[in-house]
Amino acid sequence: MSHHIIEFKEVFFRYPDGTAALRGVSFRIVHGESVGVVGANGAGKSTLLQHLNGCLLPTSGQVTIGDLNLTAATRGEIRRKVGSVFQNPDDQLFMPTVFDDVAFGPLNLGLDKAHVRERVESALSRVNGLALKNKPPHHLSAGEKSAVAIAAVMAMEPDILAMDEPAANLDPRSRRSLIGLLKTFQHSKLVASHDLDLILDVCERCIVIGEGRVVADGPSEDILSNRTLLEANNLELPLSLQRR
Repeated sequence: MSHHIIEFKEVFFRYPDGTAALRGVSFRIVHGESVGVVGANGAGKSTLLQHLNGCLLPTSGQVTIGDLNLTAATRGEIRRKVGSVFQNPDDQLFMPTVFDDVAFGPLNLGLDKAHVRERVESALSRVNGLALKNKPPHHLSAGEKSAVAIAAVMAMEPDILAMDEPAANLDPRSRRSLIGLLKTFQHSKLVASHDLDLILDVCERCIVIGEGRVVADGPSEDILSNRTLLEANNLELPLSLQRR
């Protein structure tokens, strides 16, 4: 299924102030893969994820989503394929009510109102957020905002899921629900997180980013149990492995 493929080929990205954030990043994700991206603050994780839906375009190199090369001309179509959950949910929630926020994407896909309502209620139910649907987003707690942002993406039924620190504001119960939800998503997904236990639970593959480069790429169990590798990249063993 080529429409679920993500490929980076020698991707470089430099911010306008001259900061080099990505330095020749290359990897390929095929249909159904769950891939975690880990690294210290400033390693390039968020910059990498922002290339998946065209928020950023490479300075050089090529990003391919499905059968489309990412360009200014194709990013509109690519955004229909890639559901992105940003690190700060306030960047995604802007409508008067939660229902309106979750409905925004499906409405822009041209779905009729009955189908939109069905998608909204299904997505909110999956994040235990149905009771929030008539509330203004700015009245929600940080964890509730994160849940609604995830629901807004799931309502789009994307081919590919990209999430930046999805568990950052969640309480333990909501975090467990998120892990369960991610395990039900059958298509390709890329999850950037400092929560290495979440990566271990959800992703069979893990990419370590350091100073804008791919430092390691392999099975999550191997990568996340490698104390020397993690410490060299200012990371620690997942808590579940520290107890062993």
